[in-house]
Amino acid sequence: MKNLKLYSEVPLSLQLESDSAEILRFCAFDIERNRLFFLSSHNLVYTAHLSSFHEKGASSKSYLPADGVGTIELEPNDSVTSFDYLMEKEALFLGTVKGLLILYSVEDNTIEVVGNVEGGVKSISPSPDGELIAILTGFGQILVMTHDWDLLYETLLGDDPTEAIDKRIKIVTESYCVSAEERFLLNRFEQHPISWRGDGKYFAAMCDVLGSDQLLKKLKVWERDSGALLASSEAKAFAGTILDWMPSGAKIAAVYDRKSENQCPSIVFFERNGLERSKFSINEGINANIKALKWNCSSDLLAGVVECENYDAIKVWYFSNNHWYLKHEVRYLKQDGVNFVWNPERPLQLICWTRGGHVTLYNFVWVTAVTENSIALVVDGSNIHVTPLSLSLMPPPMYLFSLKFSSHVRGMALYCKNSKNQLAAFLSDGCLCIVELPSIETWEELEGKEFNVEATHAEIVFGSILHLVWLDSHTLLASSHYGFGCSNDLSQMSLSEGRVRGFYLQEMELECFEDRVPGLLTCSGWHARISKQSSLEDQVISIVPNPAGKCSAHVQFSGGKIREYVSKIGFNRGYPEQEYQDFSLACPWMSVVLVNSGGKSKPVPFGLDEIGRLQANGGIICSNCSSFSFYSNLEDQVTTHLILATKQDLLFIVDISDIFNGELDTKYGNFVHINSRKRQESENYINIWERGAKIVGVLHGDEAAIILQTARGNLECAYPRKLVLASIINALVQKRFKDALLMVRRHRIDFNIIVDYYGWQAFSLWASEFVRQVNNLGYITEFVCSVKNENIIEKLYKNHISVPCPEVAKVMLVGDIAGNKISSVLMAVRKALEDHLTESPSRELCILTTLARSDPPLLEDALKRIKVIREMELSDADDQRRMSYPSAEEALKHLLWLAEPDAVYESALGLYDLNLAAIVALNAQKDPKEFLPFLQELQGMPTLLMQYNIDLRLKRFEKALRHLASAGDSYYDDCMTLVKKNPQLFPLALQLFTDPAKKMPFLEAWGDYLTDEKCFEDAATIYLSCSCLDKALKSYRAINNWSGVLTTAGFLKLGKDEVLRLASELCEELQALGKPGEAAKISLEYCGDVSNGVNLLISARDWEEALRVAFMHRRDDLIKTVKDASAECASTLIGEYQEGIEKVGKYMARYLAVRQRRLLLVAKLQSEERAASDIDDDAASETSSNLSGMSAYTTGTRRSSAASLSSTATSKARNSRRQKKRGKIRPGSPDEEVALVEHLKGMSLTPEARRELKSLLVSLMMLGEGEAARKLQHVAENFQLSQMAAVRLAEDTISNDIINEQAHTLDQYTRKVLSDMHNSDAFSWRLKVFISFE
Repeated sequence: MKNLKLYSEVPLSLQLESDSAEILRFCAFDIERNRLFFLSSHNLVYTAHLSSFHEKGASSKSYLPADGVGTIELEPNDSVTSFDYLMEKEALFLGTVKGLLILYSVEDNTIEVVGNVEGGVKSISPSPDGELIAILTGFGQILVMTHDWDLLYETLLGDDPTEAIDKRIKIVTESYCVSAEERFLLNRFEQHPISWRGDGKYFAAMCDVLGSDQLLKKLKVWERDSGALLASSEAKAFAGTILDWMPSGAKIAAVYDRKSENQCPSIVFFERNGLERSKFSINEGINANIKALKWNCSSDLLAGVVECENYDAIKVWYFSNNHWYLKHEVRYLKQDGVNFVWNPERPLQLICWTRGGHVTLYNFVWVTAVTENSIALVVDGSNIHVTPLSLSLMPPPMYLFSLKFSSHVRGMALYCKNSKNQLAAFLSDGCLCIVELPSIETWEELEGKEFNVEATHAEIVFGSILHLVWLDSHTLLASSHYGFGCSNDLSQMSLSEGRVRGFYLQEMELECFEDRVPGLLTCSGWHARISKQSSLEDQVISIVPNPAGKCSAHVQFSGGKIREYVSKIGFNRGYPEQEYQDFSLACPWMSVVLVNSGGKSKPVPFGLDEIGRLQANGGIICSNCSSFSFYSNLEDQVTTHLILATKQDLLFIVDISDIFNGELDTKYGNFVHINSRKRQESENYINIWERGAKIVGVLHGDEAAIILQTARGNLECAYPRKLVLASIINALVQKRFKDALLMVRRHRIDFNIIVDYYGWQAFSLWASEFVRQVNNLGYITEFVCSVKNENIIEKLYKNHISVPCPEVAKVMLVGDIAGNKISSVLMAVRKALEDHLTESPSRELCILTTLARSDPPLLEDALKRIKVIREMELSDADDQRRMSYPSAEEALKHLLWLAEPDAVYESALGLYDLNLAAIVALNAQKDPKEFLPFLQELQGMPTLLMQYNIDLRLKRFEKALRHLASAGDSYYDDCMTLVKKNPQLFPLALQLFTDPAKKMPFLEAWGDYLTDEKCFEDAATIYLSCSCLDKALKSYRAINNWSGVLTTAGFLKLGKDEVLRLASELCEELQALGKPGEAAKISLEYCGDVSNGVNLLISARDWEEALRVAFMHRRDDLIKTVKDASAECASTLIGEYQEGIEKVGKYMARYLAVRQRRLLLVAKLQSEERAASDIDDDAASETSSNLSGMSAYTTGTRRSSAASLSSTATSKARNSRRQKKRGKIRPGSPDEEVALVEHLKGMSLTPEARRELKSLLVSLMMLGEGEAARKLQHVAENFQLSQMAAVRLAEDTISNDIINEQAHTLDQYTRKVLSDMHNSDAFSWRLKVFISFE
């Protein structure tokens, strides 16, 4: 579903050396140097480089001087019959009537006769690989030789050699009686009757069937190496010797002459075995003749020269879906004698030339036949087939209706705006046609019809139009040219009217003088006139209407320059409102779309050049793009997504915002497929299922579909998840909940997206609007059953949906409702159902669904509603309200289907309604032997005991305790037993039993329970509240709470000796537990033992307190003891700190060495992996896992695959061993780096150590040991500086892939820590009197 668009036409005239009698006869192409050779009737060789066309193609002075002119000198009665270029010889190869084989060197202008063929040379045809040359002689012989002129073999073209020779001798003899020009005019299209297959293995030619009156011919195929005849077709009435073998080798094209059948010629296709495959008619007059056929290099286009009654035309056909389309036609005057050749390297470049030296380059591009509003307009000759894809996905050649024009369609433009559809078409005869189509909703009535369209009435000729667009419903903008001899005859007529040769930009005003009939097409009565015309100095590549401006368009010139054209004004050179970025190269495919930027919409041009680079916003978006399109939500026509297909057959959906925010590389990875498991988890592309499929259209708005056409021609419609979610969110933003719900159901999207996009709090506020819009209880029930207590957007769709916009975030903040998602949403829906929908059985079932699906399920509320229905049934109420509810049995079955039957049965019991419980049990298909005895037993109990037993069964212990406590004092012991079995009931029991006589046993039981649970602190408090002092004392002593023990002893009024004994025991216990400070306090305050107290303070390293106590009691012996102990402690610490400094340096040096070696190893492995281009996912994963477990001494040997299959038990055992050895540093282990860093961090001074150190320094100063204190502070300070510097150095290098040997040293980082130590609390322990000047 595509059309062939002519985007560039470069007409030039070759300056011939001789007079007007000289004409061009032959053309050859040099692929290597990209140049053309022409041979004239005066045997002059003209050379023209294709680059000259690009340099001078836009100039009105379109004469192309030849780059070189050579002369082929022949005998007077001899003339050239064949002309080709041999790349291997870098020379032209010619054959003549007298049989000369000439090699002409263009650079040296030398001629070499390499052979002479008897009977003359009819044609020459080099093989595609250039190794062989096939020559057809005038005697009907085919000679096959190498490029070194060695003859491999010769074979006959016809069946009868004697008759063939006689006929050829006659033809050659007669050829001497006519001039060279006459021979050329008679046989100018029969110069290449031998055609090779693309791989050069076979060649084919046409031969006459001798003895036939109808001049029947056969198609023959020979094998390359041996020259054996491979196949021959049946004798048919072929039109001349025209044939061409498709380069891909699938078909051989020839022409049938069907004048005997009173029909026009047909193009027929043969297979290699000579069997006819298919054919099609060219749909011209009976007297039309096909003079040449040629395939392009990609084998998808077939071009031919068709001689019609009044003109010659070059027609281009395309095959798709078993149908041949006439995609383009260029008309020439009959006296021009037009011929053509395809560019062998560019499949969409056609080079035409005439006898008079006019050369034209036609550059085509394939463009989608689907417009922005999803209308397919497929060109097929003089017809345009119309198909609205939004109504039906109908692949070509099928269509809804057709528009018939007077001649073949060369270009068209569609205008769709404000329910107005207008089509403008430019025809090959120079006419302009306008069609106004009815509203698309009425097109179904036009199915199968064909409408004839009349040409517009115009006073002047428009010229040869290349580009055509609508500015508004009555204005067209066209790019055309006048006066070039290679164009149609109308272009020549325009020069006679005084118009200057050149390119023009024309603005046309349209007016219809025919009354419009609603629902019908307006195909006639249109008048057109040129209201404004501007000459162009540069050639136009494309014109695209501006979606943001009225009556304006963007015009792209060669080189990628973009200018804005405004109606009635011309080119806007000042750009007062917008600044448009030019393309780096000319982009034949160009689109201008509205995008949102900073809250305002602006037009942005997108262009795709011929090498697959998609450009926009001054840069390249994708370098391997094959086709692209856009998606918009149709609300404001602003484009939200770019859809592009790559040459790797990947389909990407790109957010427009990502293009302008510079997030393309991070999100889309340069639009290539990467074999990475991590990348696959967040894939944002779709693999196109058929190679070579292209994007032809997009369905906008809620449809959210992409239409792809495969290489075979069929259409496929894809619904990318990202576009579907975008359309759903757009509907949610506009509060179109019904449309959003329908899209969710159609595309099987999780229903929770309706709730999660704005947040469940905000949706709860909009639930009534949701229910009112949907108004379908089946859909609402489906939605209710799908609500889950999680955010789907953050999990399932996190790669497809961006963060909500600020407006959405504000709405989310407004809906601040407490509770969980499921319960709140379903409660809001339930309330909306009750308020906005009339009572009906379906509504009641939907309400029951909301209750059953709540979290937790509100089964009791649901059963209460069923109970009400049951009571209505038992009361025999025959009113209208009864008819608005389902039966109790139906409602109960619905509830049992939604919830677990056991849960519903237990909820029925929880209502204490035994009859309802029995009904539930029966409908849940429970065994009556199980539930009937239990229900009968309950029925015989008093109400409170029945409720107690039901609560006990349902494990509702709080209700059970309340009911049992209400049953009377006789059940007090049962209450105690129940509370002891369920300790969480103790607080409730204390509330229910307020009598002290009944309350105290519960308190003591609670304390016993806490004691058993080792909660001694809480147990002691509760024991005190119920005056169990002995148990409280034991609880305090169990947790070594000496203050609580001694306080409780005071409440027990123990004697002095008992308190002293108790204090001594506590002192010994605390000393054994490593709490000398607390033991010292008991010894001093309760035991009165000063010596022991001071010794305990020394053990606790509370030096200042020990010295204070010694001075308080005036004990010189204790003062000396403190002095000696502090001096000994200082000496020990000095040694430990000095050893610590050495360890820090040793560990740091080891860490840097290990880190450096690991980084070198990682870099080596990564370079090896990058060099292995064929590595697969599994190997890459294995390499990664091996690297993570390598030690610094690993040589890089990879573990075998069996290692990855180790059992879970082995892994757990290994992990447990690692946990046990975490504190050890094992050289060479994978965890050595981390272990070294952790060990360095563990060497830091703790707050307790800093407090003890400061206390020691103060005590040493007080005791006159100032020098020892100075030395201790200096050593401790150096140790702390070294340790902190090492930790900071390790933290900086462990997250860095590069180690700087000059910057990453311990000395450098020590200086950094030293400069920061003044502001650090870590050094607050130092005494300022010992701080040195820094």
